Amino acid sequence: MSSVRRARPEDAAEVLRLRQRMIDSLWGAGSSGPAGPADRHAESLPRLRERLGEEDGDFAAFVVEGAGRPGRPAAPVAGTVEYRIGWAGNPRERVGQVFSVVTDPDARRRGHARACMTELLAWFRARGAGHVPLNASPEAYAA
Repeated sequence: MSSVRRARPEDAAEVLRLRQRMIDSLWGAGSSGPAGPADRHAESLPRLRERLGEEDGDFAAFVVEGAGRPGRPAAPVAGTVEYRIGWAGNPRERVGQVFSVVTDPDARRRGHARACMTELLAWFRARGAGHVPLNASPEAYAA
């Protein structure tokens, strides 16, 4: 397996493509609403590129490139650190929110998503996130 790295602005199109695969697997193809994925991606691509370029922001994505896929992520994960009113289990008031955990079908069962999640969780810890909920698809639970 290739090493995990922080996603860069030039990864934005692939991150969006893989996110769409995840959305389609959860809610079915065509679940993009009235605007198709291409329209929505065209709108969100500039902002995602910008956010991926923010080293110290509240958003991060990590990717791994599969064998034979230089420059093309096989698995991205993304997340944000958000404020929540503090409680006994999380007095720092920071929560890590995970989304877009997906692996291209031809690159599955190689530990890519797990490796990316390990990096994302370390990133959350470094930012003081005391709680990290994760919703997963039925397919992910079966893995």
